[in-house]
Parts: sequence; C-alpha cells; structure tokens
Amino acid sequence: MTLYRLFFIVIFIQLSTCVSAQSITYFEPENRKGQFYVYWGWNLDAYSKSDIHFTGADYDFTLDNVVALDRQSDFDVKLYCNPLKATIPQYNFRVGYFINEHYNISFGIDHMKYVVKEWQKVLINGQIDQTETIYDGNYVNDNIIIKPDFLSLEHTDGLNYINSEFRRVDNLIATKHIKVNFMEGFGAGILLPKTNCTLINNERYDEFHLAGFGLGGMVGLNTEFFRYFFLQSELKGGFINMPDIRTTENIADKASQQFFFAQWNVTFGVNFNLNK
Repeated sequence: MTLYRLFFIVIFIQLSTCVSAQSITYFEPENRKGQFYVYWGWNLDAYSKSDIHFTGADYDFTLDNVVALDRQSDFDVKLYCNPLKATIPQYNFRVGYFINEHYNISFGIDHMKYVVKEWQKVLINGQIDQTETIYDGNYVNDNIIIKPDFLSLEHTDGLNYINSEFRRVDNLIATKHIKVNFMEGFGAGILLPKTNCTLINNERYDEFHLAGFGLGGMVGLNTEFFRYFFLQSELKGGFINMPDIRTTENIADKASQQFFFAQWNVTFGVNFNLNK
C-alpha cells in the first residue's frame, strides 16, 4: 500500500464518521482547559522552486528556480510500526496543551525531506575558480545541468522544522463516543536540517546545523473516539528561509535559499488531563 492510499483511507474514515454521526448528533458541552494531547504521524510534502546561492573560497554562484522533491518512504508495516525505525519516514510529532476550551499551544517537529532533483537544467550566475574541473568559469544566465559530479544537495535526515503553534478547535459533531472537530492555527520555528551535500570536488558534508527559520499555518479535521483517542488529518503550508546552510567540511562554505512548502499530514494520538 502506498502512503497516498493510506492518507485517502484516513480522510474517507473521517468523512464517513462525520456523515453517519449526523443522524444522532447532539452537542455535549466540554471544557478542554488543562487537557494535554500528543500525536505521531506522517507527511507528504511539496516545495516551490528556489534560487540557491552558494559561496566559498573558490566560488560564488546562484542556481535559479531549482526544483526539489520530498522523499517519503514506501508504506511498510515493518518500517512504519517499528519503534527502532520510526524516524526513517517523513514524520510529525507534537505535544499540546489547551489553555481554554477552544485554544491550545503546542510544540513539535515536522520531519520533512528535501531533495534537489538531479539532471535538471537551470540557469547559473556567478563564478567558479580554481577547482580544476570543467565547471571553472564566469556565468551570466548560462544553462547548467545539475549532475552528480557538480552538485548533490539533500536535506533528508531531514528538513527538520522545529516549531510552536497556536491552534483553535471547534466541535462540528458529537455523539456519545465520537466527536468530529475542525482546527486552524499558525506557528513559527527554526530549521535544523541534516544536510547531505557534495559540491564539485569538495568533501561531502552531512551534519545537523541551525540554518534558518520558518512560518506556517494549518487547517485540519480531528476525529475523537471514546474521548481519549483521535485520528487527525492536516493541511499545512508556509515559508522557509535558510540563510546559513552548511555545504562542505569547510565551515566558511555555505548556501542560502528561500521557498514555500505544502504539507499533508495524517496523525494519531491521545488526549489526557493530569488533573483527572
């Protein structure tokens, strides 16, 4: 089963629950103040094109409108349900606290993956010197193909968006054992990617590094079962600015980029109250 099918199954379950519950709907007042929640799940991502600026001792150039893709692992129960391998797929983890019946604050990590598509043709501007390769030269709106011997750039372990969010939850439908809620919110955080990069003939770099910040917003549908358990689908989008990406073993070498992202999440979690 592909992850796309899993996501559509979750949406179908939530919509079916919503429709079937309408015939026995009643609204049960509930004060969520003091309630905690925690969830885990997975995401699929899309990114806008990005201009990437590379600087170093022997080069200073920009690649225009670079295409990048996500890299979600194929769905396999042995992978997705194995605690020892839980951080391999693109995942979401979040813990939150309700300050009143509608609003909650939360902290979490969106573990996305960002892979520059190889063999794409892009424009290059700038200069590359003294690398003793075919890429030495001055460039002004020239075409270049991103080949493996020129550039390989991935934030695959990953594009880690560590963020805090402020969310509102409103009940749409409630029965004795099932509730369907609508959510919306916004947040901000830092980017701590583990960048895997090879650039021309420089040594490969693959370490965590604080690279920038992000802003985002979300909407979602939450289905609670027996008050304590829930299944949740979210659409999330935002802006990422990373002015300080490490690219080689030389600490002076770096890249910078900005782009928009869209994220589709499916999560499951639990609600609990430490006072009850």
